[in-house]
Amino acid sequence: MNKNITAIFLTLSLLIALFFSSCKHKEEGYHSLTDKIQARSKHYKGTSISLEKHIEGLNLIEVTENEITFSIPTRKDQIKSFKCTECHIKPLKEMQNADIKKAHWNIKLKHANLEVMNCVTCHNGNNIDKLKSLTGHTIDFDKSYKLCSQCHHKQSKDWIGGAHGKRIGTWVPPRVSKTCVNCHNPHSPSFDTKWPARFNTQKVKERK
Repeated sequence: MNKNITAIFLTLSLLIALFFSSCKHKEEGYHSLTDKIQARSKHYKGTSISLEKHIEGLNLIEVTENEITFSIPTRKDQIKSFKCTECHIKPLKEMQNADIKKAHWNIKLKHANLEVMNCVTCHNGNNIDKLKSLTGHTIDFDKSYKLCSQCHHKQSKDWIGGAHGKRIGTWVPPRVSKTCVNCHNPHSPSFDTKWPARFNTQKVKERK
């Protein structure tokens, strides 16, 4: 019995010794890096850097996704042919016939397989001033990212978290992020491949 008590006592002593020897409490009084960050930032009053000059003149709307609130640029005031009903005075079905000149001839849809995607996959044929989800819900053009997120789940999650896409201005708050259509053409979203820019050694020689 005494041997068992001695063994337990020695084990506990060893565990306590290991705990205190591995504890980072001696290093500046912090148990972990998280504790250090929290302590150092407790009285942080922010930065003097301003975002105002970068967003001056931009029309912005505030959105909240996954409990994260930030601003994005409006879209409708950037579309030259919006409102669509200024030209589309009839429902789309009535205009889809051989007697009417084909509209938007300059748009090439290279987004997905044409067997699964066409214009009305995203555009609302009954309310052309709006987009529509795959389940038929109305989506405002200013929030077209909701349409993209239906298929591009990973990119959408990364964008909401701030890892995908670009911010306008700097990383100081308030956050203003570009949306999918600010970087990608919604009808042909892939970026064209390009050769890397070549360094012109001849111009360097001419400058000397």
